Amino acid sequence: MLFNTVVVSVIVMAVLSLFRVNVIFAILAAAGVAGIMEGLSLTEATNMLVSGMGGQANTALSYILLGMFAVMIGMSGIAGFLVKRLVKVLKGKRAILLLTIAGVACFSQNVVPIHIAFIPILIPPMLHLFDKMKIDRRGVATALTFGLKAPYIMIPAGFGLIFKGIIVDEMVASGMDITLSEANIAMLIPGIGMIVGLLVAVFISYRKPRNYGEDFAEKINISREEEVENQQLQFNIRHGFTIVSILAALAVQLATGSLILGALAGIFLMFVLTVIPFQDGEKVVNDGIAMMGMIAFVMLIASGYATVLKETGAVESLVDSATGILGDNKMMIAIVMLLVGLLITMGIGSSFGTIPIIAALFVPICIAVGFSPMATAALIGTAGALGDAGSPASDSTLGPTSGLNADGKHHHIWDTCVPTFLHYNIPLLIFGVIAAMVL
Repeated sequence: MLFNTVVVSVIVMAVLSLFRVNVIFAILAAAGVAGIMEGLSLTEATNMLVSGMGGQANTALSYILLGMFAVMIGMSGIAGFLVKRLVKVLKGKRAILLLTIAGVACFSQNVVPIHIAFIPILIPPMLHLFDKMKIDRRGVATALTFGLKAPYIMIPAGFGLIFKGIIVDEMVASGMDITLSEANIAMLIPGIGMIVGLLVAVFISYRKPRNYGEDFAEKINISREEEVENQQLQFNIRHGFTIVSILAALAVQLATGSLILGALAGIFLMFVLTVIPFQDGEKVVNDGIAMMGMIAFVMLIASGYATVLKETGAVESLVDSATGILGDNKMMIAIVMLLVGLLITMGIGSSFGTIPIIAALFVPICIAVGFSPMATAALIGTAGALGDAGSPASDSTLGPTSGLNADGKHHHIWDTCVPTFLHYNIPLLIFGVIAAMVL
C-alpha cells in the first residue's frame, strides 16, 4: 500500500511543495511519477494530463472572470466602506477580527455565493491593518479557509446544497439509498471538527503577535490605516450602480446556475452603467488575470493530474490494497477510508470532484461491512472534504494566498497549506470516525 501510485505521487507533490517548488511544477512532477509507475511513457502521461485539463475549464474561466469582476468592484471604491468600518470596530481585537473574517467568508458560500472572489476585494486593503495589529497571517488564512470549507460541509444551501446533492446522487447510483436530509445530519458531526480547528487556530496556535515589518504601504499602492480611518467616504451613484451590478451578477448566477454568466452580467453592467470607463477594460482584464490566473491554471493542471490517477486505475488499486487487509474492524476501515480520501483529495484538489470517485469505491465496502447510510454519507463527505484544506492545488488554499500575499509576505505552502492542513484535516479525521461509529 505504501508504494501505491496515488500515495507515492501525492508524497512527491507534497515534498516538492514543502521545499518551495512552485505548485505547478510539483503537480506536473507528481503526474509524471504516477504515469511512469503505471507503465506509461512520459509522453503518454503528459498527453493524458493535457487531455484531462478540460475537466476544470469551466471552473478556471469562472475564476478569471470573477477576478475581473473583483477588480472592477475594487476600482469602484465601495470596498473602502467595509474596510473603514472594520478598522473602527475591530481595531486591537485580533481574535474577534479573525472570527469576523471567517464569518464573512462563510457568506461567500451561501448568502452571496461568489466563492473566493471576495478575497482580493476585502483582504489586500486590510493587510496594513493586520501588520499594525501584529496579526499572524496564518491565522487569517485558517479563518478564510474555514469560511470556504465549513459551510459546504454543514449548511445545506449554496455550495453546501450542491455538495450534499452529489453525495446523495452518487450513493444512490452506487446502490445505497439515502435522503438529502439524512446526508445533512450526517455531515454535522464532521463540521463540528472544523469549528474546533478554527477555535484552536484563533485562540491557541496564532494568538501571539507576529511582526511583518513596516514597509508594506511603500511596496504596493494601498492606503495606511490612518488614511483609511480619516477618509471621508461618501456614498455616490457609482457605489449604487456597483451594488446593482453585484445583485445582478448574483441573480443571473442563481437563475442560470453558471458562475461564468453571472460574472459576465456583473462586468457588463459595470461598463454599461459607467462605474468603470470602457477604456479601462484592458486594465481590468490584465489585473483580473494577474489576480486569479494562477489559481485557474493550477485548477486546470490538477484536473489533468486527477485524470492520470483515475484513468490508470491507481485509485481503485489504492482502495483494494487498503481494504483487503482490514477484515471487518469498522473503526480501522473508517480510518483507512478517510486516509484514502485525504490522499485522493490532496492530489486532485477538489472535494466536489473527489466525491464521485470515492462514492463508487466506498459504498460497496460500507454495504459489506454494515455501515448505515448516514454513516456511509459521513465517511464519503468527510473523505472528500479531507485534503481540501492543505492541498496546494485547492482553491480553499489558493484563494487565501492570493489575498494575503499581495505584498509578497505570505508563502502559499508554509503560511496557508501547512496551517490549514494541521488545523482542519486532523479534527475532520477524528470527528469523521466518530460520525461513522455513532450514526
